[in-house]
Amino acid sequence: MATHVTLDKSDFFERVYKVVRDIPYGRVTTYGAIAKSIGAPGAARTVGYAMNASHNLPDVPAHRVVNRDGMLTGKHHFPGRDTMQRLLAQEGVMVQEDCVVNFKALFWQPDPLV
Repeated sequence: MATHVTLDKSDFFERVYKVVRDIPYGRVTTYGAIAKSIGAPGAARTVGYAMNASHNLPDVPAHRVVNRDGMLTGKHHFPGRDTMQRLLAQEGVMVQEDCVVNFKALFWQPDPLV
């Protein structure tokens, strides 16, 4: 018999936001790295949903979360045309063609939440 685990979306989102609040200024991380750090590997898409829902939370720097290749895949969920890129540029993160320049050097690996 299969066991089904119910995901408490609000708890999941809060765990995501806790990690995102820790991303250092001028650094970026990925949806997948966040998912892994909160004990939900494979839930990168759900992390993306949390990021989309975070724009009314000024203390959650969603602009620092990119896809596994450094692409600004969430940019369409920010108000304004180039808001995500502009916020990253203000932190010294260069973006060209919607991709973080020097992504590997700027990548921040979150510690696992306990």
